[in-house]
Amino acid sequence: MAAPTSDAGPDRKRDAERTRAEILDVAIREFADKGYAGARVDEIAARTSTTKRMIYYYFGGKEQLYLAALENAYAVIREVERGLDLDELEPVAAIRRLAEATFDHHESHPDFLRLVSIENIHHAEHLAKSEALPGLAGPALEVLSGVLERGRTAGLFRADVDALDVHMVISAFCVFRTANRHTFLAIFGRDMLAARDREHYRTMLGDLVVAHLTAR
Repeated sequence: MAAPTSDAGPDRKRDAERTRAEILDVAIREFADKGYAGARVDEIAARTSTTKRMIYYYFGGKEQLYLAALENAYAVIREVERGLDLDELEPVAAIRRLAEATFDHHESHPDFLRLVSIENIHHAEHLAKSEALPGLAGPALEVLSGVLERGRTAGLFRADVDALDVHMVISAFCVFRTANRHTFLAIFGRDMLAARDREHYRTMLGDLVVAHLTAR
């Protein structure tokens, strides 16, 4: 397939960006639903306004497309974290806001959680090849570290708190609630995603994190 000419105008560039974004959107759902082994590039092409050949032109192959889908899914939550303007809030309110944003994101992006679970089954062998890997962790810890430092300086948070530990606690709560919804319902008869309990769990997460940060 011939590559776009170097003098391609802005309209063609926008079309290419839209096509690539559409492919990624469908690929995320396909890989999340069927796993890396079960997903088919033919099926992704059939559900987009493009062809298998064009997908290979944009991404290089199935593994590269899967990795791009995984990177894109991580990039979305990192962008959410960067856009919270937590510096405008006092530390306790800021940490609650960060926890709530993660809660909201994971609830509304179940494909992200399935992709991460699938990649863990593969021992992160694909993610380890990502050139974007350094940028997937930094933003989350930078935002969180800033809030924790302000809280320590103000005498509100304990001094021995590790940012990665706090990130793990927040993620663990949000991932479990969504990823284990069906087994939890089958065993205990409670739907953790039921609308009536949403604010209860959202507040509980903030309470847990704040209690840990302020324990003496």
